[in-house]
Amino acid sequence: MAKKKKTINQLKIDHLRYPDKGIAFLDDDEVIVRHSLPGQLVEAECSRKKKQRFGRILQVLETAPEEIMPSCTDFGICGGCSFLNIPYEYELKLKQGMLTSLFKEFWSDEIPIVPSPNINGYRNKMEFSFGDSGKDAPLALGIRKRNNFYEVVVPKDCAIIPDDFKTITQVTLEHFRDSGETFYHRMRHTGSLRYLVLRRGEFTGEVLVNLVTTSDINTALVEQWSAALVKLDAKITGILHTTSDVVSDAVVPEDVKILHGRDYFFDEICGLRFRISTFSFFQTNSAGAELLYNTVAEFAGKADRVFDLYCGTGTITQVMAPHAKDVIGIELVPEAIEAANENARLNDLDNCQFIAGDVLKIISDADLGKPDVMILDPPRDGIHPKALPKLIAFDAEKIVYVSCKPSSLARDLPAFLDAGYKLTAMRAHDMFARTPHVELVALLER
Repeated sequence: MAKKKKTINQLKIDHLRYPDKGIAFLDDDEVIVRHSLPGQLVEAECSRKKKQRFGRILQVLETAPEEIMPSCTDFGICGGCSFLNIPYEYELKLKQGMLTSLFKEFWSDEIPIVPSPNINGYRNKMEFSFGDSGKDAPLALGIRKRNNFYEVVVPKDCAIIPDDFKTITQVTLEHFRDSGETFYHRMRHTGSLRYLVLRRGEFTGEVLVNLVTTSDINTALVEQWSAALVKLDAKITGILHTTSDVVSDAVVPEDVKILHGRDYFFDEICGLRFRISTFSFFQTNSAGAELLYNTVAEFAGKADRVFDLYCGTGTITQVMAPHAKDVIGIELVPEAIEAANENARLNDLDNCQFIAGDVLKIISDADLGKPDVMILDPPRDGIHPKALPKLIAFDAEKIVYVSCKPSSLARDLPAFLDAGYKLTAMRAHDMFARTPHVELVALLER
């Protein structure tokens, strides 16, 4: 069969589908157009993959009625934000509409959405990539361009990262650009500079800096860079140098050295203090996380025994501690469990127990008893299909499902409903303002 050619067509965006899919129609066929807004008229390159048609925007012929001038000059080029060209109130309306449509089979009402307390500079973690800004361009450090492995945008007026991150990034870029060092090219396996990972405590202001390079970097150059950062007017509590020679694009710490201060920082949420390392999971929006965890505690209510599965560093476990006699957190990553135990001691909590290991194996083998409430906060892909029946078999009176990818929750819901649970409450939290993503909390009851 001859391969169908791509066509250039004008498309009117009708509505959005979660998370960032504009829907248009062509010859009665649905066309998915990413990075678009309802009401836009676009010229798009259309193609077909299996039974679905896709459109790639070439130019916007007519803007949407709600569009405004974005505050960032790199909007549309950078892969960070999607909704910087509309008012925040309209962004919330779009997200609410996408969620309501996604769950219409299970939930007849409009799903409420809690706004982010901050929409500017709210990110407490950023992973900046070394690369360039185009062919034969000098070294760059920033956020990857859309659909590009090597070209990056230097964040000069980025709306979602704090000012101290911009300062540290600029000083780092200038230092290594002047040195002649090059970024690691994962196809050619050349260069040494990989990433700059920055984390900060929203409520403490503490900043942890981690430079990721290959092992053949000039260490004297790295030490000079560290000394330059220490002189900045920023609350830098630790500077780390991580070396990684893996060929993949992931940050795999093969060796970590402390160049200055310590290898952790502190932040505070819901009256609790948390010690966070450079590789620990922690919500990227601290102020939004407080509201999210308050919803989890509200949905869970008072209980004798609570299970917090996929607990990470135990933030939800510890938030639930005042509301329960006994809280058990389970997490695959041993380092996260070590941090969870340390944080529980830090907060004088003696009713939290943490277990390191695969959730599926532990719930199958360990004699944990029956929980009154089970809190599920799985990775983006949701719960493993083999784990679902084992979780249901615990027969908890309440299940609180916290989802950072609502489409995964929509996929998992039928298993709980078929087992006799009823969906009794849903509430979204905009933890990722100016992007299409949201966090969703669902309450299931026997």
